[in-house]
Amino acid sequence: MYLLLSIVVGVLLAMILIKMGPLVGGILAFGIFAGCIFRGLYLLSEIQKSVVPAKQKVKPKDVLQKYLEERDN
Repeated sequence: MYLLLSIVVGVLLAMILIKMGPLVGGILAFGIFAGCIFRGLYLLSEIQKSVVPAKQKVKPKDVLQKYLEERDN
């Protein structure tokens, strides 16, 4: 249902932009396209931050100490 609505809205928007002329319509169309691309990249960045945990800073001495403790047990 939402796909059909999006298609209809897109067609109406395209018709309006075409009637505005190539300069104004082109500028508005590029702005809409660029805005969608930037918003999509921003959302992908936010998803990556929530899915991939931040790298923990682990010191080599701590890793060695943990390994030696596990080896001895």
